[in-house]
Amino acid sequence: MNQEKSNFIVGLAVGIAVVSFGAMIMMSKNNNQEEPTNNDTPSNNEQESNNSYNNNSNEPSNPKPSTPTAVDIEVKDTDWYRGNKDAKITIVEFSDIECPFCTRHHDTMKQILEDYPQDVKWVFKHFPLDSIHPYARKASEASECAGEQGKFWAYLDHLFDNQSKLSDNYFATAADEIGIDKNKLESCLKDGKYKKRVNDNYQEGIKLGVRGTPGNFINGVSKPGAIPYSQIEAMILAEK
Repeated sequence: MNQEKSNFIVGLAVGIAVVSFGAMIMMSKNNNQEEPTNNDTPSNNEQESNNSYNNNSNEPSNPKPSTPTAVDIEVKDTDWYRGNKDAKITIVEFSDIECPFCTRHHDTMKQILEDYPQDVKWVFKHFPLDSIHPYARKASEASECAGEQGKFWAYLDHLFDNQSKLSDNYFATAADEIGIDKNKLESCLKDGKYKKRVNDNYQEGIKLGVRGTPGNFINGVSKPGAIPYSQIEAMILAEK
């Protein structure tokens, strides 16, 4: 009986450990990018692994990783950017103004531009995740309306700094707080003047395979998530 009891206790302990380990894996999934919850946008789970071994092939089971493929992203004269237009490093960001990870990345990019103003071109494109962020799309449109008054980046920075305040009523308040005409901004929003522009950005991101925010492309190579300052700095220094 003692042996049976001992075996039962060991088995129970192993089972608990397995369940706990599985829970830890689920909790650690993607901690620097936000993804939509609807089924209209592909998720990271749909990405196929390229590391499986083909038993009918003579290739080694651990091939060298392939060089990431760069995609051609059109940056128009009407796109908003910060930094040096002719910089060697161009970071195109598809962003959601209500996304907390985008706030983290936004702060990082502002610091990068402050420290290396001639080395990076930072292009901002809209990618509102409507299924989880009810104010993101309107925030994007409001930032474009602020751009009419020459304050796109000032307004965008202010929205990210006050992300917890985002609401239907806050967009006019934010205009007041940065010193632009709130009546013009409200009229612009009401007319839906930049709905198409924001949606065009979103559709472009979908075509490029953006699955969440922030969705970044560094010189055309996909780099999703809030990129740490140290990684961007290393790329800059490597180009010097």
